[in-house]
Amino acid sequence: MLKSLYSGISGLQSHQVAMDVESNNIANVNTIGYKYSRANFSDLLAQTSSIATAPQGALGGKNAVQVGLGSTIDSTTRIFSQGSIQNTDKNTDVAIQGDGFFIVSSDGGNSYKYTRAGDFKFDAVGNFVDNNGFIVQGWLRDEATGLVDATAPISNISISPGLTTPASATNEIVMKANLNSGPFVENFSPAYQIGTGTPADPLKPAIDENGNPIASGDMGVLYNDQGEAFSLQADQGVWISFVSSQKTDGGAVTAGAAELDITFTLDDGSTTQITTAGGDPANSALINGNRYVAAINAQTGITGISASYDAVNNKIDLVNANGNASASHNINYTVGGADASGLGTGTTAITTAYRYQYDPTASNKALNADKTFTTIADLREAMEIQAQDPDANGTNNNIEIIVNEQGKLEIKNPGGSVEDYDLNLQITALTGVGITENTRFATAMTAMNSVLPVGGGGKGFSQGFNAATHSSSIDVFDSLGSKHTVRTDFRKTSLNTEGSTWDMKVSVPTPATIDTIAPFNEKTGSIKFNSDGSLSTYNPPNISFSANNGSAPEQQISLNFGTASAFDGMTSFDSVSSTSGISQDGFTGGDLVGIRVDQSGTVIGSFSNGRSFGLAQIGMAKFTNNEGLSTNGGNIYIQTANSGDPIIGTAGTSGRGGIQSSALESSNVDLSLALTQLIIIQRGYQANGKTITTSDTLLETLIGLKR
Repeated sequence: MLKSLYSGISGLQSHQVAMDVESNNIANVNTIGYKYSRANFSDLLAQTSSIATAPQGALGGKNAVQVGLGSTIDSTTRIFSQGSIQNTDKNTDVAIQGDGFFIVSSDGGNSYKYTRAGDFKFDAVGNFVDNNGFIVQGWLRDEATGLVDATAPISNISISPGLTTPASATNEIVMKANLNSGPFVENFSPAYQIGTGTPADPLKPAIDENGNPIASGDMGVLYNDQGEAFSLQADQGVWISFVSSQKTDGGAVTAGAAELDITFTLDDGSTTQITTAGGDPANSALINGNRYVAAINAQTGITGISASYDAVNNKIDLVNANGNASASHNINYTVGGADASGLGTGTTAITTAYRYQYDPTASNKALNADKTFTTIADLREAMEIQAQDPDANGTNNNIEIIVNEQGKLEIKNPGGSVEDYDLNLQITALTGVGITENTRFATAMTAMNSVLPVGGGGKGFSQGFNAATHSSSIDVFDSLGSKHTVRTDFRKTSLNTEGSTWDMKVSVPTPATIDTIAPFNEKTGSIKFNSDGSLSTYNPPNISFSANNGSAPEQQISLNFGTASAFDGMTSFDSVSSTSGISQDGFTGGDLVGIRVDQSGTVIGSFSNGRSFGLAQIGMAKFTNNEGLSTNGGNIYIQTANSGDPIIGTAGTSGRGGIQSSALESSNVDLSLALTQLIIIQRGYQANGKTITTSDTLLETLIGLKR
């Protein structure tokens, strides 16, 4: 009978412990990072009145007779389910989403404690602490490398409240941009060689000894003033003459029944014969002369030659003014034996118009001959050579042709030389067998047609010749944190079947220097692209920058324009030239103005210079058996023999959970479950009390038997 009393008592005691556990859960319903516990009931040893017997023969087996002696709480289990994440307005609040614990220490890292409560803050000296004053453990930024090494041992996270970051000199410029490879461009500038420039006019042209801009640029990649590519192909070009082809010293025209018989040889080598018929013995020289002129002029559209009759001197004058693009451009004829025009006998050739044709590989500027050019500088020089000495007598006049600051060919006839002549510049389009007219180029050149008397002060101008250009700039920093602008200018210079080439000029404002030869504040090079628009090569790959302001000289700045044969940097597609990204890694000094924590647990400092970088990283520990940890008050757990050793690392790696900043993990106590458990425990406690009172009644009956 007494066994039931003791069983009831043990039941009361067990439920009292369960009540204590559940009430503690409810008490911590608002405790940050709290994990609720569960009381685990277990029965006590049973008293065996008879043991179990096995079946024997016809007699079956019998079970043992055992009477239990009550219950006990043999353990409590802490449930480490995820608590809900609540956002806060505090930058240093952090919550763990997943498995793991923050590591804190109260003795400088000699021993560790663990917590899920991420309500951290900085104390007066910059220690990163929890509400117990324990210092959060992790990794600090290495000042030498500027990195946080998460493979090193953990230590106290402490950030000085007055932290400043020293200036960091720029080591690299990274640029991603497209340079337009198409036939229409929006960004272009006159086709002259870029000079030293000024901040107000960085594309100012270089000048020669006479102060004229130095022309530059392959004519095959130049554009007109509307940004349309000339797209010159080999052998395309123009006819140019500075004086008309003239035959003015002919003999007398014959009177009577004589006829005209003359054969003109055209530019392509073909011939056109011109004859007359129906001569009358009564014809005068005047009549015949006018007949012959009419016959010649009837073919002007083919021969390019215009004839006129000089009645005073009784002779025919021939002129080819090179004014008809579809006709021949010089005088080249053979007179027949019966000819009566007085133009002579045999073959006469008078050449003053010459072909100026594009050749992407070489130029020929020979006097009194057809010419080839590659660059606009070649074309300018070839024209000037011919204009200054058209009769090839070795004495030049003062006619001058330049490429001006608008990228236009400019001609003037100032006089002052015995070789001067009235200039009649005539340019026409070039066509022929296998050669198609380049309309845009011809239009640009024919705008230069002009009559310039000696010393008249007039000028002739072509339309503009322009090169595709693009510019980008970025501020870099020296060792003192001073800011300097680095500008990069690109100019398209050539193309072939393998791709295109652009000149490149990197410049800085004086007194800074980046080169050892004048001009010291600029460095020139080139950048090449493959036929698919990917980067091929570029030069220079770096610049040696000296600010000349007391900072460290010869600062090496790498130019990172992308990977060869890839599209991760500079490209050249048929789209507008633009810079999509440009950056550098230097900065000036600054003071710490703010701190936040990212998802990797990195404590990021924001500085007054606009820079942000990691100052430390919060460490996290993971255990084999979280339930084996022992609570130590203050939301702290300590390691036990059954928890296993901590596996320390960064958030989000090797099974450790991620970190959410400006957030806290709430208690995982479920009030509905906890209150339900209270009812169950209460009823269990009441039932065990009933066993005691019932046992007492039975004892009272037993004692009453003695009466």
